[in-house]
Amino acid sequence: MKLFISKLHYKKNLSITEKIMVFMLRIAGIPYEAASEARNFLYNKKILRSYGSKSFVISIGNITTGGVGKTPFTSEVAKYYLSLNKKVAIISRGYGGKLCNKEPHVISEGGGALYSAELAGDEPVWLSNNTKGACVITCSSRVKAEKYLQEHYSPDIIILDDGFQHRKLKRDLDIVLIDSQNKFGNKLTFPAGPLRENLQNIRRADKIVVVNKNYENQNALKYCDKLKKKYKKAIYLCKIVPDYVYNINTGSQLTKDTAVMAFSAIGQPEGFYEFLKRDYRLTAVLEFEDHHRYEADDISRIIHYAQDENIDKIVTTEKDAVKIKELIQDMELPVQFYALKLKAYMDIKEVCGI
Repeated sequence: MKLFISKLHYKKNLSITEKIMVFMLRIAGIPYEAASEARNFLYNKKILRSYGSKSFVISIGNITTGGVGKTPFTSEVAKYYLSLNKKVAIISRGYGGKLCNKEPHVISEGGGALYSAELAGDEPVWLSNNTKGACVITCSSRVKAEKYLQEHYSPDIIILDDGFQHRKLKRDLDIVLIDSQNKFGNKLTFPAGPLRENLQNIRRADKIVVVNKNYENQNALKYCDKLKKKYKKAIYLCKIVPDYVYNINTGSQLTKDTAVMAFSAIGQPEGFYEFLKRDYRLTAVLEFEDHHRYEADDISRIIHYAQDENIDKIVTTEKDAVKIKELIQDMELPVQFYALKLKAYMDIKEVCGI
């Protein structure tokens, strides 16, 4: 059902039944939107106060649900400050993990993940393994996590992964990411649409980054110009493209033009499939709900689905790969599991330099 509703958010030509469903979802979402607007009003009027940090705090978030590229972008920002010999810490909510995130959990002290994705969640583990040198901590309370970091690590830079709506912790730089293709979908607030809050609230962002998951930049650059005129803010383009596909167990790279099946549990997975189609023969796709927690039965289902399609090469995203690695490493597999590694191109210094 979640997958269906998510696709509905971005579908252009709706059937009568789908229009009725969207209308009903809009009615159901009135309390959510009212609460969101009331909360923002209280913060804007300083009736609710944000907690200030001794560190320089950067929030990286978005105004829509689903995958825009926040996590890899967060990693790139962290690497930039690490290259300047800054002590960097990343706060993540730890969504999807089994650890109780009401209290802070240190997922990495800089040397890689200390927990599995099953316990910590896929995003913190990916950040830990791809941002060596940075401390990664999870907690549903950004303020509680910040206080823990000050007591134990005294970081120069704190980065909030997915922090735009979490206004309780004051930030010095607020960055919002927008997908260049999906944009704001039907421009309705959740659950009728993908917006986490009213679109006008994007104006409180300091900088906007348009993420282009396409080899062609012209349309994305035009969209940047459009946003710059509308919001009168600095707009930047981040280009994300495939790097290579590697075996999750062995690390060996997959030869191009190979027939593959793909599966994922991410928001807005269409870009992932399009990337694969460029260099591989994508013959089948299996989708799970965003942040799905894989179990052994899911692996069996994926394998059987691939075998039914006569495919022995299965590709997923890196965020999904960290969740299935422990499940498959001791299994005798009739197929091979791979992950698509992406790379980002943009001037991080221009966006985040201090």
